[in-house]
Amino acid sequence: MKKILFVASEVVPFIKTGGLADVVGSLPKCFDKEYFDVRVIVPKYACMKQEAKDMMEYRTHFYMTLGWRRQYVGVLETVLDGVTFYFIDNEYYFAGGTPYGNIYEDVEKFAFFSKAALSALPLLDFQPDIIHCHDWQTGLIPVFLKDKFHDGEFYRNMKSVMTIHNLKFQGIWDKKTIQDITGLSYSYSFPCGNFSHCNFYI
Repeated sequence: MKKILFVASEVVPFIKTGGLADVVGSLPKCFDKEYFDVRVIVPKYACMKQEAKDMMEYRTHFYMTLGWRRQYVGVLETVLDGVTFYFIDNEYYFAGGTPYGNIYEDVEKFAFFSKAALSALPLLDFQPDIIHCHDWQTGLIPVFLKDKFHDGEFYRNMKSVMTIHNLKFQGIWDKKTIQDITGLSYSYSFPCGNFSHCNFYI
């Protein structure tokens, strides 16, 4: 059975600002469950409706480094329409009245989310064959997978694919700041500081 992980910043019916959430919410349900185990990871935003939060159950937690920072990562879980959904919890990053806001805060927020999603997988006992990344918010996952995780036996054979849903929205920031946030080497070139181009180095 092939294992596929969708990682995105929003998903129906839990949180939606646009069409990305519709795609991530509907596509996993279309796979033949006899041949594919498809799961989804998204942030647990404070602005999610209470009925969505009430569906989630605590799964695990751990602490993770991000550059020079050490941050809490909680993981919650629910199963809906035969699909397992995981939610990355951190009140510092995912507070606020909307999923997106100030670009500087969003860049660090989704760098955290990208690394946390990868770091959680061994604790969830889920080893995907393919990680399907959606839009710039997950653009660092292929880079982290190559740089920080590739030497680990658990991650060695994982592949990634990137879908860009809307080129209008891009995670653009300067290289120095991204390097400080992520701890990645300057040997990685971020054209225009744009996360959505990171997958060129896969």
